[in-house]
Amino acid sequence: MKAVIETGGKQYYVEEGTVLYVEKLDVEAGKEITFDKVLMVNGKAGNPYVKGAKVVAEVVKQGKAKKVIVYKYNPKKNYHKTQGHRQPYTKIEIKTIKEK
Repeated sequence: MKAVIETGGKQYYVEEGTVLYVEKLDVEAGKEITFDKVLMVNGKAGNPYVKGAKVVAEVVKQGKAKKVIVYKYNPKKNYHKTQGHRQPYTKIEIKTIKEK
């Protein structure tokens, strides 16, 4: 089965066994999470969501992505600013997709 789910303001195309990196979710590693914002299941689209459809996933780990360096400067003005950012993420594995 295939589905499109929405989480963290983004949409993901998933199948059973898919491993995803999504925006940070407040769930510990090893626990299961259920996504009920399912936009499509096996080609059947919802309006906006498919009623009764659920996608169950297991949280594999919580982590932070590699550091992104943001460097700003204005030429001839002696302005330099360096800033770093590490985006938190949740790694999940899709277990089951239920249509109804």
